[in-house]
Amino acid sequence: MTFSRRHVLAALGAGLLAAPARAQSRPTMLIHKDPDCDCCLEWSHHVRDAGFSVTIKETSDLRAIRARRRIPLALAGCHTADIEGYVIEGHVPAPEIIRLLAERPHALGLAVPGMPIGSPGMEISGSAPETYAVVLFGAGQGIYARYRGTERL
Repeated sequence: MTFSRRHVLAALGAGLLAAPARAQSRPTMLIHKDPDCDCCLEWSHHVRDAGFSVTIKETSDLRAIRARRRIPLALAGCHTADIEGYVIEGHVPAPEIIRLLAERPHALGLAVPGMPIGSPGMEISGSAPETYAVVLFGAGQGIYARYRGTERL
C-alpha cells in the first residue's frame, strides 16, 4: 500500500502516527556548584537529559551549604543539589534520583562520595569506570544502589 504525503499528514494530524518521545518532564533541581568545576556542569547535563529542569547557582562556599543541609563530611562529593525536599550530593545517577522521588523514603537524600571515574559527569576517555555506592542518608545510612560507571550492578 502506498501512502501519499497527504495521507501521512492527515494521519499525523489525527494522532495515528506517534511523534518521537521526549524526555519526561520532572521537577526542578537547584544545583550548587563551584564556578570553576566542569564536571558539575557535565552532571547537570546528565540530569537534564533525564528530564529534570535545572537551575545552577555558582558558589565558592559549598562547605556552608553542606553544613546547612546536614550532609556528613564523609559523604561530600563535588556539588550539592536540592530537589523536592531532598539533597543530592555528588555524581548521583539520574535513575536513582527518579527512584528516590517515587519511593519518598524518610531520609535527607542521596550521595555519591568523592568523584568516582565513570560516574555521570566524570566520564574520562581511556579510563576504566570505578565501582561506587549511592548512599541514602539522613534517617540512618545505607547503600541505595551500586554502580560501575553508569551501569547499575
